Amino acid sequence: MKYGPKFLRLSLLGMAALLLSFSRTGTVVNDFTLKNVNGKNVSLRDYPDAKGFIIVFTCNHCPFAKLYPPRMNELNKKYKRLGIPVIAISSTDTLNYDEDTYAKMVAKAKKEKFNFPYLCDGAQTVARNFSAQKTPHAYVIWKEGGNWVVKYNGAIDDNGADPAKVQHHYVQDAVEALLKRQPVPVTETKSVGCGIRLR
Repeated sequence: MKYGPKFLRLSLLGMAALLLSFSRTGTVVNDFTLKNVNGKNVSLRDYPDAKGFIIVFTCNHCPFAKLYPPRMNELNKKYKRLGIPVIAISSTDTLNYDEDTYAKMVAKAKKEKFNFPYLCDGAQTVARNFSAQKTPHAYVIWKEGGNWVVKYNGAIDDNGADPAKVQHHYVQDAVEALLKRQPVPVTETKSVGCGIRLR
């Protein structure tokens, strides 16, 4: 069977779309406005001097996500002053996970002394925009030409269970490279944790 140029073009477009669905590095993400645990709305445009952001999709209920708040506090402490703050987002379906309601997000942030915004994505629109899949799922985005471009997405590091045994600090390495205007050494890894169930 012979296939014409139109079929081949459509096949190539389909393959490109499939690749893009798995590869978010290099794509542009939209600004958003979400409610923080302090009751105020937060948008990327609230940080006019930001060079980039560390965006982490996380939640209250996931055992793996529970391992990372101290490390997220450290990342924010280190990089916020350099113009790359941490923003955490919960996009969990609260109908399935009562532990992730807004009130319990507020309590968790207070108990664990989050030094970064913890935003409620109740409509899951931001998770869809980023194609976030797990909790935690980290993104490093960088401002280029007025747009926010994904430079890294995946795991925060390679050892959730034991911070002392981490060999690859993926998020930190990406930020350090970008600050030095160097290529990001690892642009994508597999995020490990509980799946984000989109309604």
